[in-house]
Amino acid sequence: MAMTKAQIIDQIAEELNMTKKEVNSFFSVLFDMTAKEIKKEGEFVLPGFGKFEKSKRKARMGRNPATGEAIKIAAKTIVKFKLAKAIKDIVA
Repeated sequence: MAMTKAQIIDQIAEELNMTKKEVNSFFSVLFDMTAKEIKKEGEFVLPGFGKFEKSKRKARMGRNPATGEAIKIAAKTIVKFKLAKAIKDIVA
């Protein structure tokens, strides 16, 4: 089962001897910084963790799962995440 944000904050606060409010503020700043850098530069790297990259997805044909009808899915910009090799090696 995946940890919730509250559980992550609790564990980090306990291990680093910080308040939950301080850890929550850190995450807020990190998320804002990540979003701004992805929008501005097209990517954001967290050394030793991974890289977020902005990517364009082409328009394509899809299918409505309820009716089976063919529908056109518009092109859009998405964010992809690539895990750092160090973490891939730990998991493998």
